[in-house]
Amino acid sequence: MLKALSSSCFQGRLRLSARFPSAAVNVGEGRSPLLRVLGSLTSRHGGRSVFCRKAFFCSEPDDGSEPPAEVKAEEESEATANVAAEGGGAEEADSKASSAIVSMNPRPEDYLSVIALPLPHRPLFPGFYMPIYVKDPKLLAALVENRKRSVAYAGAFLLKDEPEIDVNVATGETDKSVYDLKGKELFKRLHEVGTLAQITSIQGDQVVLIGHRRLRITEMVDEDPLTVKVDHLKEEAYNKDDDIIKATAFEVISTLRDVLKTSSLWRDHVQTYTQHIGDFNYPRLADFGAAISGANKLLCQQVLEELNVYKRLKLTLELVKKEMEISKIQESIAKAIEEKVSREQRRYLLTEQLKAIKKELGMEKDDKTALTAKFRERLEPNKDRCPPDVLQVIEEELTKLQMLEPVSSEFNVTRNYLDWLTSLPWGNYSTENFDVHRAQKILDEDHYGLSDVKERILEFIAVGKLRGASQGKIICLSGPPGVGKTSIGRSIARALDRKFYRFSVGGLADVAEIKGHRRTYIGAMPGKMVQCLKSVGTANPLVLIDEIDKLGRGHAGDPASALLELLDPEQNINFLDHYLDVPIDLSKVLFVCTANVTETIPNPLLDRMEVISLAGYITDEKMHIARDYLEKTIREACGIKPEQVEVTGTALLSLIENYCREAGVRNLQKHIEKIYRKIALQLVRRGLSNEPEVDSQKIDLQESSSTSEEAVEIVGDGQIGKNIDASASSVQANEIVSEETEHATSHDAAVESSEEPEQVANKGTNNVGEAVGSDVDKVVIDVSNLVDFVGKPVFHAERIYDQTPVGVVMGLAWNALGGSTLYIETTLVEQGEGKCALHLTGQLGDVMKESAQIAHTVARAILLEKEPKNQFFATSKCHLHVPAGATPKEGPSAGCTMITSMLSLALNKPVKKDLAMTGEVTLTGRILPIGGVKEKTIAARRSNVKTIIFPSANRRDFDELADNVKEGLDVRFVDNYNQILELAFESEDAK
Repeated sequence: MLKALSSSCFQGRLRLSARFPSAAVNVGEGRSPLLRVLGSLTSRHGGRSVFCRKAFFCSEPDDGSEPPAEVKAEEESEATANVAAEGGGAEEADSKASSAIVSMNPRPEDYLSVIALPLPHRPLFPGFYMPIYVKDPKLLAALVENRKRSVAYAGAFLLKDEPEIDVNVATGETDKSVYDLKGKELFKRLHEVGTLAQITSIQGDQVVLIGHRRLRITEMVDEDPLTVKVDHLKEEAYNKDDDIIKATAFEVISTLRDVLKTSSLWRDHVQTYTQHIGDFNYPRLADFGAAISGANKLLCQQVLEELNVYKRLKLTLELVKKEMEISKIQESIAKAIEEKVSREQRRYLLTEQLKAIKKELGMEKDDKTALTAKFRERLEPNKDRCPPDVLQVIEEELTKLQMLEPVSSEFNVTRNYLDWLTSLPWGNYSTENFDVHRAQKILDEDHYGLSDVKERILEFIAVGKLRGASQGKIICLSGPPGVGKTSIGRSIARALDRKFYRFSVGGLADVAEIKGHRRTYIGAMPGKMVQCLKSVGTANPLVLIDEIDKLGRGHAGDPASALLELLDPEQNINFLDHYLDVPIDLSKVLFVCTANVTETIPNPLLDRMEVISLAGYITDEKMHIARDYLEKTIREACGIKPEQVEVTGTALLSLIENYCREAGVRNLQKHIEKIYRKIALQLVRRGLSNEPEVDSQKIDLQESSSTSEEAVEIVGDGQIGKNIDASASSVQANEIVSEETEHATSHDAAVESSEEPEQVANKGTNNVGEAVGSDVDKVVIDVSNLVDFVGKPVFHAERIYDQTPVGVVMGLAWNALGGSTLYIETTLVEQGEGKCALHLTGQLGDVMKESAQIAHTVARAILLEKEPKNQFFATSKCHLHVPAGATPKEGPSAGCTMITSMLSLALNKPVKKDLAMTGEVTLTGRILPIGGVKEKTIAARRSNVKTIIFPSANRRDFDELADNVKEGLDVRFVDNYNQILELAFESEDAK
């Protein structure tokens, strides 16, 4: 019996199972039963195939031949013995107990009504076993009762799929849900054609069926359990000697042989089938092939429903051919995986053997030994200069590394720690260059002006030369954006021949970025300073700490306080990083910090720095920087030759005054880059579109260095051209040129006529040679065409009045652009008894509002002193306004200007022409010092101010300014406001 089969064998694709012993397959004369049985189909005797018509389960053969004698119930054991004897093998004898079928007095064809059993997964073919599970207790009880009454037959019918379910997609329908169907609902879901199945055993809810013959449902008899009337079906008559049927059957056999060579499970099916069913005939061959294939259940149902033997063979042939292809794919997949696994295993074994051999020969060391050797080799150059305590820590860590297993987490921590310790340049100092003249040359090459910064660097170099060694200092460069603070740091490093390293601390809120993490943390790293030393490879680099005024402060501590240990010369000789946990000497490091303002730098940190202020550049300095540095660099970067472009001085001056008024030169650099980009585009377009055609005549263009004359030499057939004056007209030129060059001259005129008028205006001459060769034309940038390259001016004249009216005074202010002039205006709103009030506008800050209140009080006191009868402030409501209200204004330097504006309104006198002032006033009239003297002086010069009033305390700041800044200015220094009153309202007679 086919007890080895289960329902899972028919639900999906057949899978390779465990290999069967060869003795179970090869029986008889060294051949398997399959080969013997299939061989009997292909052997020929008298031109006909030999078929053995033995049937042990069906009382009537399906092929229509004479039926065998009935087998009585009491003869069961004898029939079993005959089956074992005919098999001739040990396996037939072993399976006697399982192959015994209880024969009943009623023949199978006598059953015209049977209980219907639904099959959810595959149909049951005649001659095959199928175990099913019956979950319905009433149905199970009916089957048990029938078997007791010797009615051991039922109808097995395949269940139809629901209409919305795709048969090719696995459904979640279980046996339990199948047996929930009852009565008419179940009857509608059953296929009409099924199999008469004998119930061989019932164990619990498992019922084992064996198929006998085909049935067709005619009508329903009973609903619970479902009982139906059936008709017994027989194959249609066929000619056994038909060549087409034979050929189809032989092809099925041939394909089955190929499939059975690759699947031991299929060989077991054939062996068991032939033992208990008998030899194959054509119908059985078709049923066998369809039953053991892994085809779709609907395709198997088509084979079951087909009564034409030839058509059934064709359907089976399609199924087994498909199974053959699947077996080939399965075999190729298994072979590829097996090859890959074998190759990887072989490679692993060979690698391990190679390691063992190299280790035995001393050619290779293990990982820990190799790592230790690498660390010792890295430390060797600096071992003599390395501090003894650091050497001791390294030796301890190397010993610890040898004791750890490579797979442990501590091993990786120790390895990374040793990697950092041995990578640092312990005592490795680069040789410094103390040549003051060389340093002066390098600083002048990179930067224009900045004499105080250069002087401080030269002082540092001179001290180092006299001492023979330099100590690290802390220099803080403070100034507006774009004045060159970062580039100065690079120039200092180049002048000293020191390594340069830059890192920004703007927005830094984690102390670990400065001091490092503890080694126990995951992903721990040293701080920025240790990373710097490893990167540069020397212990005395120049470190530029950028944006130190923008330090943050978060939950992880205060970075500004952590920087104290890094920058303080008294502490950084033993700087301790949390990750390394060994002291590092940073006393030889030169620190250069940059900041925009020093007010936001914490005082303890600022106290350790030497602040050098970079106030910005005046117009003359910007002109030199643009000419000598920016323009040259940008021209080379754009690939433009000097002779192709000319930017006039007036254009640069207009660019600086109207577009780039800020203190730095970064915006000026952007505008010059914009100009040269547009010039590059013009040159490329001109070269592509206006390139002259190659003529048979040779045209040679020459330009003289003179700006008033240019020569054109035209070479024809033996004709030598003559020099033509640039001021000569085109008619005169045509008269001089010979007749043989008329074609060339007409071509020149055409090119000249097509030239852009703007380019002709820029050249200023009617030059025939330049019209011919456009590639040598010089693009001239002047005030007239500057707008075409950089757009409309951003800034306009700050000076609103040529002569300030009553109540208006020009003040000086410092802002992000460096410095500017602003007007303070006071006007009368209304007069009357008790109307004394002051209204302020102009988006003033708290400090300026307080200055306005102080100015109002001081102005009333001065007016009362000068003109006791003048009750203007007592009876007037005044409105003080600072124009450009969209711009916030704050600062303690507008007090004297506000007082002057109020007194001008009260005295009804305008202030002196071309006068500007700045300074804060106390309630007693004292003038306090102010900041930004250089910026305010530059702003006054830009507005053509002739007289400036400064506090006396700022005389020293003004004296330190360059001569070109102070030139042409009448500066008055005052201590008390009464002096300002005399200067602002002095009469023509007093002059």
